[in-house]
Amino acid sequence: MDNYFQKAKLASSTISTISPADKSRILNEFANILESNISVIKDENKKDLEYAKENNLSNAMVDRLLLNKTRILAMAKSIKEIASLKEPVGRVLEGWSVESGITIHKVSVPIGVIGIIYESRPNVTSDTASLCFKSGNVAILKGGKEAYHSNRIIASLLQKVLKNNSLPEEIISLLPDSSRAGVDKMIKMDKFVDLIIPRGGEGLIKYVSENSTIPVVKHDKGLCHTYIDTDADIDMAVKVAINAKCRRVGICNAMETLLVDKNIAPKVLPLLKKEFEKFDTELRGCKATKSIISTNVANEKDFDTEYLANILSIKIVDGVKEAIEHISKYGSGHSEAIITNSVSASEEFLNKVDAACVYLNASTQFTDGGEFGFGAEVGISTNKLHSRGPMGINDLTTYKYKIYGNGNTRK
Repeated sequence: MDNYFQKAKLASSTISTISPADKSRILNEFANILESNISVIKDENKKDLEYAKENNLSNAMVDRLLLNKTRILAMAKSIKEIASLKEPVGRVLEGWSVESGITIHKVSVPIGVIGIIYESRPNVTSDTASLCFKSGNVAILKGGKEAYHSNRIIASLLQKVLKNNSLPEEIISLLPDSSRAGVDKMIKMDKFVDLIIPRGGEGLIKYVSENSTIPVVKHDKGLCHTYIDTDADIDMAVKVAINAKCRRVGICNAMETLLVDKNIAPKVLPLLKKEFEKFDTELRGCKATKSIISTNVANEKDFDTEYLANILSIKIVDGVKEAIEHISKYGSGHSEAIITNSVSASEEFLNKVDAACVYLNASTQFTDGGEFGFGAEVGISTNKLHSRGPMGINDLTTYKYKIYGNGNTRK
């Protein structure tokens, strides 16, 4: 394992010298090799789906695990989009001269070696590997055992492209020891690894954050809310709320709690219930909600739970101030939305809610690197430093200062 991490560190000096044109060309080769191996990837994915069935994994987990032709083509499309993005490395972020006569340039550079720990979704393998490659970083990938075969075939195909271009396979690799012991070792390899990005369950995030000696950018839970204000357009509110919950229920940007202003609740809740019934969504409502529509009971634990399932908590609140207070208490800093035609309510919500992404009249399910124009994301950071929200190629760079002189000495 020590030798493996040393090779990864050495590979970071190689990838940092690849030209922007060559990086884009190789990324397109990544996309092409996935497109030409759809049946091979699907065959390996079937093994993981069989494992999921044998181990009674949830429907939401199986949905995240599944790779069909459409999803594999979407993976390739994301890589092509990443290839087309503006080069993130070598940008002069700022430049100035000082009284001593030296000129200073603040220039973007790769972070170096990035360890990414994730669960379930095998498309993360190609997405994160490609984002790291575009930004000049080495990617060490640790997927979940439930996606072992899918991750392995995707990584091996990308490594084949690297080998064909006379580049070290260590630029993109799966952690050789995928056990807990292997993870424990990686998150303490601060001599060789520069950043750890964990994305998965609350337990994983907590464990990595508490035990890593390497800086961590958390892809934490998504306990997302949508607040329907008293001045909301009711048809819009219903449409957005249904999408925020039901488009895909097992992803981190799905709405978990619906907040409804007490003045509009009698009008909008019956309409929402009718629509949610079409999706077989289990509704859990507060006492005030239950006085308007029939639901199961929502308790304190429900409002503090990221379901990642077809379950929704509903709470009636007294205005935007109480909605913000509820989000402040239970929210995870991921994505929050308000539906309203009121300028004052929308500005109060957007300015006061502390989250990576705050929405006006739109579904929280837009929190996604592809939807933000990043091609994909390496994670959706709930940190405030050094990155927040969907992390694209620019978030995988840091900077250094280049100082130019002409024999200058300091007095």
